[in-house]
Amino acid sequence: MTIVTDLTKSDVSSPLENCTDIVRFSEAVKVWARVAALSFGGPAGQIAVMHRIVVDEKKWVGEHRFLHALNYCMLLPGPEAHQLAIYIGWLLNNTKGGMIAGLLFVLPGFLSILALSYIYVIFGQVTTIEGMFFGLKCAVLAVVIQAVFRIGSRAIKNNVMLAIAAAAFISIFILHVPFPLIIIGAGIIGYFGGRTGVQAFKVGGGHQSGSGKILADRDSVLGEDIPHHARPNLAWSLKTSGALAALWLVPVAALVLTLGWDNVFTKIGLFFSQMAVVTFGGAYAVLAYVAQAAVVNYGWLRPGEMLDGLGMAETTPGPLIMVTQFVGFLAGYRDPGSLSPLVAATIGAILTTWVTFLPSFLWIFAGAPFIEKMRGNAALGGAMSAITAAVVGVILNLAIWFGLHVLFENVTTFSIGVWSIDLPVIASIVWPSLVLTILAAVAIFWLKLSVISALPACAALGVAWSLFQAS
Repeated sequence: MTIVTDLTKSDVSSPLENCTDIVRFSEAVKVWARVAALSFGGPAGQIAVMHRIVVDEKKWVGEHRFLHALNYCMLLPGPEAHQLAIYIGWLLNNTKGGMIAGLLFVLPGFLSILALSYIYVIFGQVTTIEGMFFGLKCAVLAVVIQAVFRIGSRAIKNNVMLAIAAAAFISIFILHVPFPLIIIGAGIIGYFGGRTGVQAFKVGGGHQSGSGKILADRDSVLGEDIPHHARPNLAWSLKTSGALAALWLVPVAALVLTLGWDNVFTKIGLFFSQMAVVTFGGAYAVLAYVAQAAVVNYGWLRPGEMLDGLGMAETTPGPLIMVTQFVGFLAGYRDPGSLSPLVAATIGAILTTWVTFLPSFLWIFAGAPFIEKMRGNAALGGAMSAITAAVVGVILNLAIWFGLHVLFENVTTFSIGVWSIDLPVIASIVWPSLVLTILAAVAIFWLKLSVISALPACAALGVAWSLFQAS
């Protein structure tokens, strides 16, 4: 722990009063690089990986503090797993910790998808590449299912939370209620439950997690107190937020002024900036919005290509919302203007990534100190606990949706009035996908193989199957 003397204060109210680094910064960099490299499987898998390393292994942050940060990130537009990394990094190592955690969380996925995008446009549909994606999708399905169990066992601590999760699942899976409405409803229920002192809505109340002993905040390296740098400071928040807002919006304004409204780079900057503000509910909630606009409104790519991009994002480390990078890449590639198509595509990918992820830093640095101050607020804690339970139901819906599209060629919709449910066409089952998914599940659930081991093995099996079919 690095101690910096604060000459402006004569009293020390807690052991964290004058700390700038709760953990060694060099060690934090290594850990965040490891989290980034292992963050496969969409937000559920990424949050589970972060939890396993930061809470279970390193014991840097306690269970309730981790969930408090997660609940706040769930309320924000954009990728919640990325924002959670920034939040935890900021708690542990001040502004530089949040910056490095956020940057490292995105960097491996950015480089991976950029490389795959080059391969995609240069080599086209190659049998080995298709086989690799086929195998990886099956492994990712098993990873997402595992993540549902891990997060659910941590967040659903009593029957009330179970009921909220079930209601959220039914609302989105059958009634197709928009995600923001589910979040608002759960938050209202939890707010009044926490305010009235109902035990089930208290953080840590109810039954013990099914995942074993929970790390109490007081037993973590960070402890229960608020670090000096994490206390609300309006001047710091305004200064930092202003700088980040300028880094985000000034380049977009420059594109409008220099290239005009109809240029593809201007459209990319404006569209994905808008997306960063209005898309609540995490990466999965963003996909339909982006797909419709990119395919139908802008014509940047075809429906099948959107699915290919989603496959890249699902099977590379980093946030699932990295699929937007592939969209920006193809947009630049197909409308390069006076530039080389590959150069324009690269610029499109970088610009998309910049305006998609930079706002996450802004939301965290602007609001986290004030949310951290309210950590002991019973009403807010109840609202956030209920929201977390609701999100478990939503993630279960997403796991089922993913499973339907990985394991079956055709899916049909069964409707009765306002009720509708997606059901698989049993005759269209993809047996190789089912077999490979079962093998991946056995490896992850029973053999306890790490994600980093299971994914390459499934990719290799997928390539072998594709070559066998082509022979």
